[in-house]
Amino acid sequence: MDEKSTGQEGLTRRNYIRYGGTALGAGMLAGCTSDSSGSDETTAAPETTTEEATETATATQTTEADTSYSVTMEPMGEVTFDSVPESWAAYDGGYADMAVALGVGDGLTGVGGAGRYYTYVYDELPGVSVDREQVEAYPEVRTKEEFYELDNDVHLYDPNMLINWFDWDQADVDEIAENVAPFVGNLVFRRSDGWHDYRYYTLYEAFEKVAQVFQREDRYEAFEALHDEFIAEIQSRLPPADERPNVFLTYEGTTEPETFSPYRLNDKGTSKKQWNDLGVTDALSGTDIENLSTTNRGELDYENLLEIDPDVILVRGHERKTPEEFRDTVLAYMEDHPVGGELAAVQNGRVYRGGYLFQGPIHNLFLTERAAKQMYPDEFGDVTGDAELFDRQRVADIVNGEF
Repeated sequence: MDEKSTGQEGLTRRNYIRYGGTALGAGMLAGCTSDSSGSDETTAAPETTTEEATETATATQTTEADTSYSVTMEPMGEVTFDSVPESWAAYDGGYADMAVALGVGDGLTGVGGAGRYYTYVYDELPGVSVDREQVEAYPEVRTKEEFYELDNDVHLYDPNMLINWFDWDQADVDEIAENVAPFVGNLVFRRSDGWHDYRYYTLYEAFEKVAQVFQREDRYEAFEALHDEFIAEIQSRLPPADERPNVFLTYEGTTEPETFSPYRLNDKGTSKKQWNDLGVTDALSGTDIENLSTTNRGELDYENLLEIDPDVILVRGHERKTPEEFRDTVLAYMEDHPVGGELAAVQNGRVYRGGYLFQGPIHNLFLTERAAKQMYPDEFGDVTGDAELFDRQRVADIVNGEF
């Protein structure tokens, strides 16, 4: 397997990435050091005193220490890098979007679940794009063979997800971390999996960790400022709490839905961020219905929904449809359904696309804008309208480092 250059003469990245605070590939690093010190020029040099040798060694160690940095994130713990990663893969669109937001999208080699990585939003941002051909070439990076083939500098994955979803074991994770590159990531889109018994992160907490990985904290801070201003402006225009709709969020990917997988808004995962920021009420509050998770695959039928009768129904699984396409298929079917047609949300035309399962900071701006129109059209405009609630050019400038 060819090694990729880091731009530092004489060393390649695989020689000096350290994982969990422990040096990996130490033998290779020693070999590189030995090659340098054993050159003909060194052999012919005048005899060096012990004091001079000590000073030289100290200076070399200081230089190496100055270029290394660490990022600490659960469940990996401390991950140390001696150079900034250039190539990367992400399991989901949320982490991929974080990297794109930081201006390192050209380093993308593949995604663990490309079908749920929505890149069309970048079309609205001048000078921002992703190589979709590369994404489609490696759309399900989840086997050890693919990790070896792509030979990345970092993997934006929660390794425990690989263990619990794709039958890896800890030895597999350690092998890839040692022989290819470390993992940095935390499954944050939901908080209902029993195996995730360690710290969760908010969207921007996870984004900050990724910014540290790529040493792009300045872009992260600019995004954070933009986000905070945007959310504050939106929230200042919301109606009183008792005038806000209650919402049923579900997944159902067919155009003729018969059953619905429930998502609880009180789960606080990043996939519900826009709904929580907009202050809507979970229609399942007060029920014993649990959030969709690895172990809970329960579904509701139309009779169950009619007992709840939410003001708004948000259906995930249709993000490649336009609003009009969604209404002409999913909503039209529900309107014609003998029980579904009795739901208040259906009768009022308040059945919408439910947003991405995996969202990063750029996604979140677009999804919050859309959600504000879905929930409060009288205040923010119709969801099919052209009103823009945040500055696209400002977002593009941050991504491109022009701020």
